[in-house]
Amino acid sequence: MQQTPLEASRAGCGRSNRFLRGARGCRWLTGVPGVGGVDGSALAGARGERWLPVERLRSIEDAAGFVEDVGFALLFPADRPIAPSLWEAVAGPDAKPFAEGMGAAESLVWTWKDQLPEAGYAWSGRFVHGRTSLLSLRLLAALYPGPGEVDDDRAFDLTAEAHQVAEALRGGPLPSSALRGLVGHRGRYDRSIRELQRRLLVTSAGVRPQRSGWPAVLLQLTSQRFEVGAPDRRYATTRVLDTMIETTAAELARVYQWPATAARAALENHVAAGLAVRTPAGYRSTAQPAAPPTSAATSKQD
Repeated sequence: MQQTPLEASRAGCGRSNRFLRGARGCRWLTGVPGVGGVDGSALAGARGERWLPVERLRSIEDAAGFVEDVGFALLFPADRPIAPSLWEAVAGPDAKPFAEGMGAAESLVWTWKDQLPEAGYAWSGRFVHGRTSLLSLRLLAALYPGPGEVDDDRAFDLTAEAHQVAEALRGGPLPSSALRGLVGHRGRYDRSIRELQRRLLVTSAGVRPQRSGWPAVLLQLTSQRFEVGAPDRRYATTRVLDTMIETTAAELARVYQWPATAARAALENHVAAGLAVRTPAGYRSTAQPAAPPTSAATSKQD
């Protein structure tokens, strides 16, 4: 039986990296007929090949490598939105999270959510599609909207509670329980954190044990935890094109919570620069790097 282009590409793909299929030295995906909006199943297969590890993640270093390669990942998958997820890289694509409660895989993912930023490996918070997610340091540096100062929040029209939380964090990391008490209202506190994390101003930075119940999440200003302050919208757009294989302006806008006009302009700039082409379904990168670029952002813990 003749192989499909997708199967042929998979068969010939070198696996120089033990974590990610096609992640390094095997960028066949953009050359597969059918990926450019012609066949939705081919695109789904190409994304799965791009996102899923050859070996499931077993250590925090594995998880850090995964996030660095895909650039952004949800904590747990969803039917909508579609994006890489740490859960699938740990448990496999067919496993359903919390199907039997808090199991070993669920505990691992939940623990890494806070350990990755604590170790300086990745930003963690509610951002990608507005959901709990992780960002690589390179992508964080490209997306961070300010100069990297402790008072970056002052440039944004935020609620009084969001500015209050940011001001409290200028003195260093604080547990969520303390910040919630400072605001004095759970709903307004939750809204303030969503506002701050939507603009990448605050990150998870570990946990702090409490006398009873679950540990409290430590929160910290992103500008104190990581080296940021050099936005690069071109790289951020390239990252989505590379990870998603093919994308639309609407999808790019949802991933980064950009205005739709800004997302379309970014993709059209890529087309004008020869970095992307239009397809019947959206946009696709014209070329992908042989290896992931080195991180432009670093942890301030280094």
